[in-house]
This record gives sequence, structure tokens and C-alpha cells, in this order.
Amino acid sequence: MRALNRLSVKWIESGKREPGYYADGGGLWLRVTPTKTRSWIFRYTRAGKTHDIGLGAYLNVSLDRARTKAGDLRAALGRGDDPMALRAAAQAQAASRMTFQQCAEKFIEANRSGWKNAKHGDQWAATLETYAYPIIGRLDVAHVETAHILKILEPIWDKKNETASRVRGRVERVLAWATTRKLRKGDNPARWTHHLDTILPPPSKVKKSSHHEALPYQEVGPFIQALQGEAGVSPKALEFTILTAARTGEVIGATWPEIDLEKAVWTIPAERMKAKKEHRIPLSARAVDILRDMTAMRESEFVFPGWKAKTGLSNMAMLTLLKRMGRIGLTVHGFRSTFRDWAGETTNHPREVIEHAMAHQLKDKAEAAYARGTLFQKRRALMDEWDAYARNRPQAAAA
Repeated sequence: MRALNRLSVKWIESGKREPGYYADGGGLWLRVTPTKTRSWIFRYTRAGKTHDIGLGAYLNVSLDRARTKAGDLRAALGRGDDPMALRAAAQAQAASRMTFQQCAEKFIEANRSGWKNAKHGDQWAATLETYAYPIIGRLDVAHVETAHILKILEPIWDKKNETASRVRGRVERVLAWATTRKLRKGDNPARWTHHLDTILPPPSKVKKSSHHEALPYQEVGPFIQALQGEAGVSPKALEFTILTAARTGEVIGATWPEIDLEKAVWTIPAERMKAKKEHRIPLSARAVDILRDMTAMRESEFVFPGWKAKTGLSNMAMLTLLKRMGRIGLTVHGFRSTFRDWAGETTNHPREVIEHAMAHQLKDKAEAAYARGTLFQKRRALMDEWDAYARNRPQAAAA
């Protein structure tokens, strides 16, 4: 039997090597090319045929590591296995594996055409990127377990239950997709019934304590001033969102055909509204100014363009802006509560006017009938007054 460990690091790294193969013993060889490149080879004979298996360049694989690899291959030969066949099988298995993030991206792309709202896929991607990917994004989807799901959900289950529930459901669907494609086996660790429901309190018990964090209306003036000092599309979109009391999705999906600058009206079509009814928003002076500023940046039909060509702003862009401004805990949706608190506590505007301004459905039939014909001009006065308050101008200026 040939002696093992013939080579030394000192000799390998010396300048005395000529091109060729140098045996370390036990099937391990150092190959030196005419350009002095060094790499490791494991050579063995099976059924009268000689095979070479590359073990990596010396630059990346040390002498000790190469000897360990060669030892593993000799052990495989001792068991009667074929190292070449084992390597091919391992490579095939590795090629068939996918990370959770890869599975999620495949799932989203496969379902985009079936989602009514084009933004739905972006919302999926954004929530998973924010909450799931940091924990399991790079993890082989076959290895995702209940402990990982709890690590995602527990920090937000009480504080942001609606979001947490949405994340759980989306993770569950991605894992189900992976199981169907035989990328993982066993029960779905993100399922709720008879699993997570035995660990986490039901949403009905925590929803009352969870809410969209809102800025106190007394602080909205200084916040708007700080916002106007920020550069980019997101600050303008957020200020516009605040001044119109609109929802995030309504703003980032706004298109120029919906805007009438001359009449200062933004008409959101029914298919983009939560209640599936067209909503006309009277625009205050500052809201119109923001839109005029955006015309200079016009790249597509979207009023507030995203960084990708011909797309609207990401639904996470304004939340990211809040975090960058150090307003951790605030949510974009919370500014609707800011507006509602201000209007209800400091103005004399009727409740139905305020509710209609927020596109809330009026449960009282009499109120709803009244709202159909008389509230637009009343809402314009309300939004002008909100503009004045938000920008710290005297109330008379809103008249």
C-alpha cells in the first residue's frame, strides 16, 4: 500500500513545482498546470476503468481539507459505493432543492395572473420580505419547522395581528405549494387549525388590542414640515396620503386619468376601492401642488412612480420612509385615524361628512341617502380645513 501524506504545504507553495501530477497517497493527487495553477484530484479505478474526481483548487481547498475529502471517498469505495455515482446523486438532489424565498417567488409569479388586483403580488412579496425572509428566506424549504414559524409570528402576533395573520396564511400557502411539488414532506408547520391555534391566542382575542399606530393630530403640523424636508417620491406620496385621508393602496395605485387638476378632484374607480364604489376626493390646495410637482417626474400613468419602469410606488415605500425618519411604530394607515380624531374632536363637521371623506360605508340608511347628494362640497370644506391645520396655517386661510 502506498504511503499517505507525502506532500507538505512548504513544498506545494515553493516555486520548484513543474507541470504534472504529484501523489500525496491514497488516491489524492496535486495537479499543477503549465500556468502553475494547483488543484486536487482523487483518482480511483473501478471495473478496470480509471476515474478522476476534482476536489477543488488549492487556493480554496487546503492540504488538510483535501486529505479529509480523499478519506471520505476511500471510505465510500470500502463500502462498495461508486464515488462518481454518489457525487452525481448529491448534485441532482442539491439541484432539486429550493429555498423558501425561491418557492415564494415561484408561487407569486404562478398566481399573479389569477389575482384581480395587480398590486396583490407586490403586497405578498412585501410582507414576506419584511417578516418571513429574514428568518427563513435562505432556508431550504424542506427544513422549515414550527419553531421558525413562531419566530416570525410571535413578535407581531399581539401588536400587528392582522398583518401577522396575513403573513401566516401566505407562508402556509407557499409551504403547501412546496409540498405539492415534493420539495418538502410532512404536515404544514404554518397551519392554524389543530396546530398553531394550540400555541397562539386566536385573532379574535387580540384584534381589539391591535391597531394601526397613529400620530396624535396635535403633532401632524411638525411632522408635515419634517416630511417636506425629505427628498424623493415617497415623501410626496405620504403627504398626499395624509391630506386626502386615503388608503395606501389607493394612493400608490393612483393614475393620471383619475386626476382632474383643473377641478381639483381625484376620482378613484370602484374596482380600486375597498367598498367597490367610486369615490371622489376633493383636493386641497397643497394636494394639488403635490400633483403639479409630480407632473415633472411623470414616467408612466402612475402618479407616484416606483423604481421599476412603468410601475407605481411599492406599498412598503412609505412605511420604509417612516422608519428612515425615525418614526418607528407609526403606520401609513394610522394617519387616517389621525385625520378622524382631528375632525371628530376639533371641528363641527357632521359625522356623516367625516365618514364619507374616509370612504366609510354609512350603516344608517337615512345618512346614506343624505350623503348621496349633498356631501361633496361639505367634504371640500373639511379637506381644506384639514390642509390648513396640517400645515399650521390660520384656519381662516382655508375658507
